Amino acid sequence: MLWTANQFIRKFSTSTAYYQNKLRLALIGQSLFGQEVYTNLRKQGHKVVGVFTVPDKDGKADPLAVIAEKDGTPVFKFPRWRVKGQPIPEVVEAYKAVGAELNVMPFCSQFIPMNVIDHPTHGSIIYHPSILPLHRGASAINWTLIQGDKKAGFSIFWADDGLDTGPILLQRDCPVEPNDTVDSLYNRFLFPEGIKAMVEAVQLIADGKAPRVPQTEDGASYEGIQKRSNAKVNLAQPAEVIHNWIRGHDKVPGAWTLINGEPVTLYGSGLVLFGSDDKTLLVKNLQFEDGKMIPAAKYFSSGETTSVELTDEEKKMAEDIRKEHQGVLNTSMKL
Repeated sequence: MLWTANQFIRKFSTSTAYYQNKLRLALIGQSLFGQEVYTNLRKQGHKVVGVFTVPDKDGKADPLAVIAEKDGTPVFKFPRWRVKGQPIPEVVEAYKAVGAELNVMPFCSQFIPMNVIDHPTHGSIIYHPSILPLHRGASAINWTLIQGDKKAGFSIFWADDGLDTGPILLQRDCPVEPNDTVDSLYNRFLFPEGIKAMVEAVQLIADGKAPRVPQTEDGASYEGIQKRSNAKVNLAQPAEVIHNWIRGHDKVPGAWTLINGEPVTLYGSGLVLFGSDDKTLLVKNLQFEDGKMIPAAKYFSSGETTSVELTDEEKKMAEDIRKEHQGVLNTSMKL
């Protein structure tokens, strides 16, 4: 009987210690990724004391706000945290009032002041979709593919006053497949494994086991934000470079060129394009400005006389396209 009592006490003590290794969290971010991180952290017993997300857009709340409001978690929708580089006092005070021990930032598009980043006992952690210090910046997934990296991944790091420069808590990586796009890479690995890793990182912090590995500046890179305005395809390049450019913008923001004077977005790098190395690649789908998307082969099989607006250096390649498309566009050529 004594043994049974002692055993019970040991079990009770273990479960109590496990319960105590949970944290009061502020989630700062947005999107379905943020929603899934929030849901899984709550399932693990952590208490989300406040969600700080973006304002409703066109009357529709962000997915993170929707699930948090449904749970009764306090939700704050500040349009900004700073004005002219200075923290907004009432916003900071509203944040401090929730009493978070750790800020979790699964996907955050806002600039958060350092007096918020450093306020909790355990500071702040951020998810970034690259193997830091490679591809710092807001278009990390795009540039992983644009540059033809053979390996992709994500980092969870401790926030500091730099841009994606804080110490690493954990990283995960995966091979990049030859025809991966931004969407396929994100949905296959960066999204599901990133959610698991964020939960793991929070528990490591709660257990006092989270590392802080300084980032090296050797091999560090920062690339700018990829937007529609700078996503035009330069056809005077080797086929593999064009291929990487197209898939590195698929689906957002969408690599594009001009056909008959009309901007057309290219997906699924079929339109045959000739690179400057005389190799070819196949573009499977075209999307026009009105949102209509059709197979590239169908567009060019209409019998219309079609030209692609190119530089002088590209005109010969355009002529090759016109000669070859009737017999080649319906094939399934791949790099």
